[in-house]
Amino acid sequence: MSPVALWLKDTDLCCAGYTRLSDNPEIQTACLRVAELIGSMTIYLMENTEDGDTRVRNELSRMVDISPNGNMTRSHWMTVNVMNAMLYGNGNGICVPHTHEGILKSMEPISPGRVSLMPVGNSYRDYRVLIDGQARDPANLMHFVYNPDPLYPWKGQGVTVTLRDIAQNLKQAQKTENAFMSSEWKPSIIVKVDALTEEFSSPEGRQKLLDSYVKPSRTGEPWLIPLDQMDVQQVKPLTLADLAIKDTVELDKKTVAAVVGVPAFLLGVGEFDRDEYNSFIQTRIKTIAQNIAQEMTRVLITSQKWYLQFNYWSLI
Repeated sequence: MSPVALWLKDTDLCCAGYTRLSDNPEIQTACLRVAELIGSMTIYLMENTEDGDTRVRNELSRMVDISPNGNMTRSHWMTVNVMNAMLYGNGNGICVPHTHEGILKSMEPISPGRVSLMPVGNSYRDYRVLIDGQARDPANLMHFVYNPDPLYPWKGQGVTVTLRDIAQNLKQAQKTENAFMSSEWKPSIIVKVDALTEEFSSPEGRQKLLDSYVKPSRTGEPWLIPLDQMDVQQVKPLTLADLAIKDTVELDKKTVAAVVGVPAFLLGVGEFDRDEYNSFIQTRIKTIAQNIAQEMTRVLITSQKWYLQFNYWSLI
């Protein structure tokens, strides 16, 4: 016998409304994996000497690598900045260095809701950063850019817009699965009765029928039913496999992983691959970390021989 179609109300399956990328668990997980890995890397203060580059250990290196903010560790602080740049800030993470008499005291990540980026006049090259409505010179701020905008190169775009449709599909799949699992319309047995019989035409009568003939008093006890009034058939209801939700979700997760640039197994699709993971560290993670280190060097370091560098080899 062919499977019986499962009908759910439109209100159960409808996935209306705008879905932010930051609200999608797959996209958020992919970006968070990148942010946590970058946050876990040690930051070196390096000096370019005639004998090669050597590591410098002083109060500046300690602040950058251990305590950039009085309320945050380096890992926490860096994770916040990367998540702002990749996801919450639509490609733009702003961090304000606070100094006293020329000495760096702390570095404060600014919530994306407090930040606006405004071009100066008709210029495509110059801009101002508005924090709580006050204009600030970007030369004195750390502006971490992810996925530069083609029109305004100083501005980031964040995770590409093509993921919006994927995020909507993933949300719809979850909505459909929840509606399917909570639906009451999944009977495995159908009992046809004579509706003209007054006893079976009301809900109370049908319940009495089930209690009298269908519901056994002991497990495994056979049914005794009237020959002319009932016809019992077994049906096979639809399953999630029949709806192909699993295949669709896996495909969408692979698309999210490809666009964000993380291995698919980090999103629960496929198996761990050592070579793929190492390639991910040496390409994606290293590239984003270098951009961050160069921006920090530009704002924090005044010496021509000093620069900041992430130890990405620790993740291999």
